[in-house]
Amino acid sequence: MTDNTAFDDLFGSVPLMAILRGMGVERTLATATRAWDLGITAVEVPVQSPTDVEALRVLAAAARERGLTVGAGTVVSDEHVRQAKEAGAAFTVSPGLDLDVVRASHDAGMPSLPGVSTATEVQRALGAGLTWLKAFPASLLGADWFPAMRGPFPQARFVATGGMDAGNARAFLDAGVRVVAVGSALDDESQLPALARLLG
Repeated sequence: MTDNTAFDDLFGSVPLMAILRGMGVERTLATATRAWDLGITAVEVPVQSPTDVEALRVLAAAARERGLTVGAGTVVSDEHVRQAKEAGAAFTVSPGLDLDVVRASHDAGMPSLPGVSTATEVQRALGAGLTWLKAFPASLLGADWFPAMRGPFPQARFVATGGMDAGNARAFLDAGVRVVAVGSALDDESQLPALARLLG
């Protein structure tokens, strides 16, 4: 059995998460700092290139100075798990449900947040002991997907990822999503006030 209840503390009561994809080292650090200053504590850096891994390493060090942690995203292999651990990631996030990757991450001391988009995947994940799940791609699933899943799977806690911004985040939170993951919205000055309002 795997367990990812560590996300209870990683997310706390903060309803937003930041995903910083392919920004390079300097822009990743600048955008993460903006997110942290807004009050977003959970930050994910997808690891799809050597530059991404270096950005994760730099960001993990900066997060430690604030008493925070950073996760590695788009983790789809044991090699990604290894890279994430060596770079200082505290958790991993995946686009889909691969229980081998989940277990590898768990064994490396990093809780895993796997992606799901069907009832079958939610049931498999819950059966493996996972309670926090990434719903992806959330904008295509739609906000109504979440109350539908909550009926048979009331214990599931969802992070909505994919196509999320200040304009649609509230609808997903109102639908029962625990956390909404935003990316490019953090680079859009016009969205920052709305994101701040979501954070209370």
